[in-house]
Amino acid sequence: MKIKSPFLLKTIGFTIACFVRSWISTINFHYHPLGKNFDPNQPDFQGRYIYMFWHENLLMPAYQYGRPDISVLISNHSDGEMIAQACKHLGFSLVRGSSTRGGIEAIRNMVKLSKAGHIAITPDGPKGPRGVVQPGIVYLASKSGLPIIPMGFAYSSVKRANSWDKFAIPNPFSKVVLVTTPEIYIPQDLDKENLQTHLNHVQSELDRASEVAHSILQDKMKKAA
Repeated sequence: MKIKSPFLLKTIGFTIACFVRSWISTINFHYHPLGKNFDPNQPDFQGRYIYMFWHENLLMPAYQYGRPDISVLISNHSDGEMIAQACKHLGFSLVRGSSTRGGIEAIRNMVKLSKAGHIAITPDGPKGPRGVVQPGIVYLASKSGLPIIPMGFAYSSVKRANSWDKFAIPNPFSKVVLVTTPEIYIPQDLDKENLQTHLNHVQSELDRASEVAHSILQDKMKKAA
């Protein structure tokens, strides 16, 4: 059943944000950059970036990096409204739209916002297919001139929602590893012929970030055993 009441959607979004703060605060979080440190919370952090992670991993960056100079793309459907309200309470700025509804306007808004801050995107959202990068992020990187930062996550213990993305909810006091790979630059004169080449590269790097995160987590678990 779809929820249409704006008040109820805002209430649920606030409740989700409170849940994220209390639940995820127990997580033993480790960040391992493969190269430059792209943590936007570090002192005197320079540059603007497009942070990219799978839709299923939204909880961790929402908790770790919710801040007003990071704008996150959230879809326009009712489920997206709950997520939007939660992200707003966690500190993100919002851009509404998707690849199927409001996509062009959303891209335009993100290009404008990218002149003053960071962008966060789930490139397989809002409806999948799961783990498949859609072209919108490549187009955005080309138009904005900002580099893409792939973010891969791995969980030692996690619950999965019965949804298209198998949404990840890490168990309390478990370990989570984040890996970022080096930034990806997309040329501003991008044409259709080269789009697929860059799209394949972005997909490969996000997959690599996830694979390395799992490898690091396995090493940590073995050492702790």
